[in-house]
Amino acid sequence: MAHKPLVADADVPRQGGADRSITDVAVGVLIQPDGSFLLTSRPPGKAYAGYWEFPGGKLEAGETVHHALCRELQEELGIVVDASEPWKLELVDYPHALVRLNFCKVRTWTGQLEMREGQQFSWQRLPVQVGPVLPGTVPVLAWLANESGFHGATY
Repeated sequence: MAHKPLVADADVPRQGGADRSITDVAVGVLIQPDGSFLLTSRPPGKAYAGYWEFPGGKLEAGETVHHALCRELQEELGIVVDASEPWKLELVDYPHALVRLNFCKVRTWTGQLEMREGQQFSWQRLPVQVGPVLPGTVPVLAWLANESGFHGATY
């Protein structure tokens, strides 16, 4: 994990001040056999509505990252995760929350994508063709670029 959190919108005051607790979030990086990956838009009514991100959500009390990921992807996308691979962590300081993003690669799932929260989805390759991209998503695009040997803008 980064030594310092990634600060989103640094000019905006932080809700809850400097001592706010960290919210753990499970995030799925769904990757198809051809290497394309899934981005979804943030639903209306949520912070950063309309921004593109990797899908996922908050861990509930007592949940593991894998269980939260499975629950969230079922609730949001209507799919059942077969397996997930813990990948990377990133701490992001958003104006509305201090969030620890637990990124997991997901290569196999069952079911068809259903956007159950009014969001949009897009299978992407680098450089991504959708925007704006959520600040916490930017490092993931760089990680994917490093792994694939992609050189150039990632979003």
